[in-house]
Amino acid sequence: MIKAISCGGVVIFRGKILVLYKNIKNKYEGWVLPKGTVEPGEEYKETALREVREESGVIASVIKYIGKSQYTFTTPEDIVEKEVHWYLMMADSYYSKPQREEYFLDSGYYKFIEAYHLLRFSNEKQIVERAYSEYLDLRKSNLWGSKKYF
Repeated sequence: MIKAISCGGVVIFRGKILVLYKNIKNKYEGWVLPKGTVEPGEEYKETALREVREESGVIASVIKYIGKSQYTFTTPEDIVEKEVHWYLMMADSYYSKPQREEYFLDSGYYKFIEAYHLLRFSNEKQIVERAYSEYLDLRKSNLWGSKKYF
């Protein structure tokens, strides 16, 4: 069994959530959140910011850690036990450009309910629920966008 650690972000701009559409060789992969593998010497927060930037072109700020998801999947060589650490992030614009080299064909910001239904994986849906709830709490307290939480 291989253990793998990734980090990613639930990126919000003006109340909408960034999601990416992945399609490998015309095989439907679905809508996902930006995430990727931790590189040697990299902190989890740095990985999350780098992966968001690489996969979507979005420059974001980390607001807070929102938890981790865990799942396993099988490759032809082995079973992979994956742990993904997630951060709530704020983007500075609606700009996004999907990373073609990683088979992302589309990206965009969607209202919570749209993003929730677009996402393919249940663990990412749970993370979006948690992140959006945190976002709403911060907004209600007038802390979203104020830099007071850094």
